[in-house]
Amino acid sequence: MPEAATAPAARASIGDSEFDRDTALTRRAPGVYDIDLSVGWTIISAVNGGYLLAVLGRALADALPHADPFTISAHYLTASQPGPAVVRTDVVRTGRTLSTGQASLFQYDDEGREVERIRVLASYGDLDALPDDVRTSARPPAIPPMEHCFGPEDGPTPVDGSSAITERLMLKLDPSTLGWALGQPSGKGEMRAWFGLKDGRDPDPLSLLLAVDALPPTAFELGVKGWVPTVELTVHVRCRPAPGPLRVSIATRNLAGGFLEEDAEVWDSADRLVAQSRQLARVRLA
Repeated sequence: MPEAATAPAARASIGDSEFDRDTALTRRAPGVYDIDLSVGWTIISAVNGGYLLAVLGRALADALPHADPFTISAHYLTASQPGPAVVRTDVVRTGRTLSTGQASLFQYDDEGREVERIRVLASYGDLDALPDDVRTSARPPAIPPMEHCFGPEDGPTPVDGSSAITERLMLKLDPSTLGWALGQPSGKGEMRAWFGLKDGRDPDPLSLLLAVDALPPTAFELGVKGWVPTVELTVHVRCRPAPGPLRVSIATRNLAGGFLEEDAEVWDSADRLVAQSRQLARVRLA
């Protein structure tokens, strides 16, 4: 079992956390929701893709008869900005164990034209109804104890507003994946970290959608600097996570033509593989 994290003085509960407030939507009509995308989940000026996926994931949980995302695939069409947005959902199919829906998030440009930012297709079910049988060769990532890892607070003072999302995360990175921060990238394309929400809220299926896209890009360890925008992201939620910190491991094997893939695994405090993802990201090569 991994070492437990030191509990914060006051822990937020699921449903009573900044993450829950900032992903909450107002139902305007059946299948139509309004939200104000929070500036607190931005990197530079763009809204984080995992946060956006959690927003649409919450909308689909309301629109579909099943509450838990099993698989959700997102295509990021244009960069989302903090501020008002509209989410529209469609029920594609409902079944006894799985329901499928799609959702899109829209904002308005400077000329007042509606622009689609992200489109997802997802299947939802009941994670608590899954059988306990597990047959796997997967193993939890080897990450040093949390006190031997490093977070954003251990580095240089960031430029104001450059990475607001880090102020809302408990992120402790494996030192062996931090060569990029010292100007000595390993070239391995790996990133590993302990992950949680800063206010102590325990993980749930929706926060797993954030976890897979919250670490620094693996491109940094390949010696690439700058923004690495997501083109497509697919997440598989495998079971409901146990309380406590998560361990996230992300790796890329191939950067070619200005694009790379990132494969992520998320493990809970009970040593269970609770989520997997793959994304395609664009790399801005000098």
